Amino acid sequence: MRIPFLSLFPALFLTFFLTAHSPPSSIYDHLKHNGLPIGLLPKGISDFSIDPNTNRFHVNLTQPCNSEFEIQLHYDFNISGVLSFGKIANLSGVSQQELFLWFPVINIRVDDPTSGLINFDVGVVDKQLSLSLFEIPRDCTAFDPKGSLSISQVYST
Repeated sequence: MRIPFLSLFPALFLTFFLTAHSPPSSIYDHLKHNGLPIGLLPKGISDFSIDPNTNRFHVNLTQPCNSEFEIQLHYDFNISGVLSFGKIANLSGVSQQELFLWFPVINIRVDDPTSGLINFDVGVVDKQLSLSLFEIPRDCTAFDPKGSLSISQVYST
């Protein structure tokens, strides 16, 4: 029995439509959907959640870790923030190393995607980096808490 090609068209269209319009299924999909590179978060995510009303997300890693780009980033066990197009606001759980100090990253934003730049706001200064550094999620090495001081440790001594 031969099935005419036209009778297959609705099934193919429905499959394509559901695939193309399905909600993002991973935190990486949510980043991409919001115009952000997926490599902002490392490999090793054990689970994530996102509130569809506020776009506030929570990510859990298997362990705290560091990843090196032109800068070194530290990721805590738990990372959270608010996603909007081209921006992660109210970020917690990510720190950036400058010299021997760690500064919490407060916001990450892409002001103009055509510029090829991404901005990391650590409160005292913005650090601009190439977007291409964050195209893919990176491996993360286990964190040594004795390796560096955080800015909060410096102020508390």
